[in-house]
Amino acid sequence: MKQLLSKNRNYYKANLHCHSTVSDGKCTPQELKTAYRKEGYSIIAFTDHNVMIPHHDLSDDNFLALTGYEIDLCEDYSVVGFPKVKACHLCLISLEKDKQQQICWHRTDYLQSNAVNYRDKVCFDETEPDFVRVYGPECINEIIRRGREANFFVTYNHPKWSMESLEQYKYYKNMNAVEIYNNMSFIEGRDEYNPDVYDDLLRDGKRIYCIATDDTHSFHPFGSPYNDSFGGFTMIQAECLTYESVAESLKNGNFYASTGPLIYDLSFNDGKVSIECSDSKVISLTTGIRTVQTVRAEKDKSVSKAVFDVGKGDVYFRITVTDEHGKYANTNAYFIDEL
Repeated sequence: MKQLLSKNRNYYKANLHCHSTVSDGKCTPQELKTAYRKEGYSIIAFTDHNVMIPHHDLSDDNFLALTGYEIDLCEDYSVVGFPKVKACHLCLISLEKDKQQQICWHRTDYLQSNAVNYRDKVCFDETEPDFVRVYGPECINEIIRRGREANFFVTYNHPKWSMESLEQYKYYKNMNAVEIYNNMSFIEGRDEYNPDVYDDLLRDGKRIYCIATDDTHSFHPFGSPYNDSFGGFTMIQAECLTYESVAESLKNGNFYASTGPLIYDLSFNDGKVSIECSDSKVISLTTGIRTVQTVRAEKDKSVSKAVFDVGKGDVYFRITVTDEHGKYANTNAYFIDEL
């Protein structure tokens, strides 16, 4: 039996896309830690725009600060106009605790809002020329290539906000993960729940994971100052809450994405996939072909277990859990030839 996720291992709740006062967020890193800890989170990847600033001072026995940054490319505003601009945003999360050096750095351009005040705090290879960004697959793939080679976990962010479609993202290669859900974009009114994008990438032959994130900025003028927080999270299964252990789990896909439901156990044995989860209304299996399978709860009841049959011709499978509030949990895709 292949144990994909196990109820006998530790799960840590993570927000893998977060902005602070280091760039255009409203809250300091410490304020974000305090707020997220109250909501049961153990991990934040601090991914401020275009500047990589470690926050290891925030880490303790119950909290882990991952080092990262978000890099953005877009069409020329002056030609297209901002409402129509296509963009590509990538988060680069370091898989090494002691990494200091930011890649694809430009000494004078691309810094926004408060990030300009952190220019002198960024560590980069001073022998390298300035990296000039050009929106298009060639430059985007070069960033991904450099990121992977430098041992970053590279995520493709909010495709709906970015105004991108299959016409653009089918050319992006070797990303670690795609945001199947981005909370900031979703609460602004976009349909930023992206299982269709995930399947587009998978069926195009890309072996890629999925994450759910907040993309926290905390600047929305209504409600709580944390209004765009606590909507999307990634549950990481790791040996312990250390940088090394969590990084290994990210690299190996030992996690799932959620906006609410919890997945406890997932296993594969002799062509059968078994899942245990929190009480839900629907548990469905999607494959690399037209085949789908669904278990639905009876009226006024719930379902928390399911078993599905899969075969080599299915290419891959992934499972979606939907609760009574219409919230989702999504497993990564598992390719049959790797099981």
